[in-house]
Amino acid sequence: MSVDRVEKVEGGDVEGAGAAEAVTMAATAVRYYSVAPGVRLNVRSGPGTGYTLVRVLPEGAKVPIFCQTPGTNVAGPYGSSNIWDNIDDGEFVSDAYVNTGSDGYVRPRCSF
Repeated sequence: MSVDRVEKVEGGDVEGAGAAEAVTMAATAVRYYSVAPGVRLNVRSGPGTGYTLVRVLPEGAKVPIFCQTPGTNVAGPYGSSNIWDNIDDGEFVSDAYVNTGSDGYVRPRCSF
């Protein structure tokens, strides 16, 4: 989608699209996070250990986090957490194994 311009209705001012596009790009930028060193991380089909194992990430993997959601509590190298990271369509990993630099949510909550 391309935005040619953004109009302010009240004052009649017109702003360039550059600012609007920069805000949109910043909001949707994807950052990759490192999985704990020496860990081969299980990827599940949902936010919990009871979900089907989809695949196993190799040691040294980095993952994108698109959204986060609560699920099964897991103890890992980065503490104990019930936060699960959505790394792809239908793929989740426990946040306790991902170095996000935070004990809380760093991305928006997933909406199912």
